[in-house]
Amino acid sequence: MIDWRKSSHSGGGNDDACIELAGVASDVWVRDSKDPGGGRLVFGREAFAGLLTRVKASCPFACPCTNDPST
Repeated sequence: MIDWRKSSHSGGGNDDACIELAGVASDVWVRDSKDPGGGRLVFGREAFAGLLTRVKASCPFACPCTNDPST
């Protein structure tokens, strides 16, 4: 059984407008709470940590936070 958890920022309870995370082996799985049977994103833990760093820095692109998608 996979232990999915919601972000504490999602409003908790029955709030389905968020994502859920699960740690599975050396990966982090991500799914949409509104569609738990749908597709999932799978990240290695290091890649997921990098994603969180960029999200927290509000960088909308995969570049090194220059806000320029061409770099």
